[in-house]
Amino acid sequence: MPLFFLIPLATGIATGYISQKCRDETGYIISLFTILSLILSLILAPWQIQLFLLIAVLVSTNRFLKQKN
Repeated sequence: MPLFFLIPLATGIATGYISQKCRDETGYIISLFTILSLILSLILAPWQIQLFLLIAVLVSTNRFLKQKN
């Protein structure tokens, strides 16, 4: 399983931490880069990880919907 998706993931986590410390317009630009790198990481992730994330989202959404009713 290639681990190329970890590079944009680590970059996204690092820039997310930096954007939390910035309070001006630079923080907004860094936050945009964080979002883009995390999306790229999800695109590059192997299908096993994508499937696991999809199942986790579906299960958690189902639980939240049951709590509302």
